[in-house]
Amino acid sequence: MNEFMEFFNSSDPESVSTSVKLMLLLTVLSIAPGILILMTSFTRIIIVLSFVRTALATQQMPPNQVLVGLAMFLSFFIMAPTFQEVNEQALTPLFNEEINLEQAYDKASIPFKEFMSAHTRQKDLALFLQYAKADTPESVQDIPLTALVPAFAISEIKTAFQIGFMIFIPFLVIDMVVASVLMSMGMMMLPPVMISLPFKILLFVMVDGWYLVVKSLLQSF
Repeated sequence: MNEFMEFFNSSDPESVSTSVKLMLLLTVLSIAPGILILMTSFTRIIIVLSFVRTALATQQMPPNQVLVGLAMFLSFFIMAPTFQEVNEQALTPLFNEEINLEQAYDKASIPFKEFMSAHTRQKDLALFLQYAKADTPESVQDIPLTALVPAFAISEIKTAFQIGFMIFIPFLVIDMVVASVLMSMGMMMLPPVMISLPFKILLFVMVDGWYLVVKSLLQSF
């Protein structure tokens, strides 16, 4: 521990430079998961899966860990071509010392920009470009990530809410039918959710709901 503190307190320029780089690297690694989440399909998938659970009214079933894990693996599956392109164009040449770190960053950002721009509304992107008073980009490669990432994020959230709305409709119909039947029978004190829950689960299982939801998510990219 003392040697570690002496390393950071050293007045040697080389040691100070190394310690600063180490601190910057740790900072980047700490926020990297959040950045990657907003630059991939994870946002849309986890929101849609959460909507499914809310529409079913099954409380914590499936658990959060299951939904997050499923969303992560679906994101890896969808983003596999992008990750492969980043590896071939940026990481492999960098590890082989064919390009420097700055060049690797530029090459790695291109596949992500192409993926995000394909699923970003022009209205959302224009909002951030106008706020930053940036020039209109001539190509996808010219779009700054500082504007593209938040634009992609709010576009994904809107798309996820649109899918969630369509998921809610059949379950809402079941709740309305059950509530009407209970009122006509004079059972106004009985919670309709308690009666409609088995029917919603039965309907979801009969139509193979998880297959349809995942299929719709895959086809949306």
